[in-house]
Amino acid sequence: MQILRTAFWILILVALLVFTAFNWKPVEVKLWENMIVETKVPALVILAFLLGLLPTWLIHRGTKWRLERRIAQLESAARTTAASRAAPAGTAADPAVLTREDAAAAPVTEPAPVRPEPVAPATPEPLDPDRPVDPADPAGPDTTDRV
Repeated sequence: MQILRTAFWILILVALLVFTAFNWKPVEVKLWENMIVETKVPALVILAFLLGLLPTWLIHRGTKWRLERRIAQLESAARTTAASRAAPAGTAADPAVLTREDAAAAPVTEPAPVRPEPVAPATPEPLDPDRPVDPADPAGPDTTDRV
């Protein structure tokens, strides 16, 4: 993955160098009515790129930081739970001493299966041959039993 990231940044750098070589021209940028800055085109492009990249990068880093904290919190809770299950009754295990092998060897108890309550079968309504069948009526008579 690191090689792909490096190749990507090298391609961006080469494209930027080619762009810079062909567009090294001065331009005037009017900031205010009486303030004009003269700079080169590549400097404007690099500045615009960095201004667009910075917010995206900050959001990425913030999300990564938040998710790493959440993962650490969940792992800590899992270690504590595994330690309490592995400890004999009446003793408290120290979760800081628990290793991954201990957590993997901790017995996992399965909950007892729950059996559903029996439901009485529904009795179908008798078919009335004089009543017309309405296909839009979901509560209408069931015509699948007719032969």
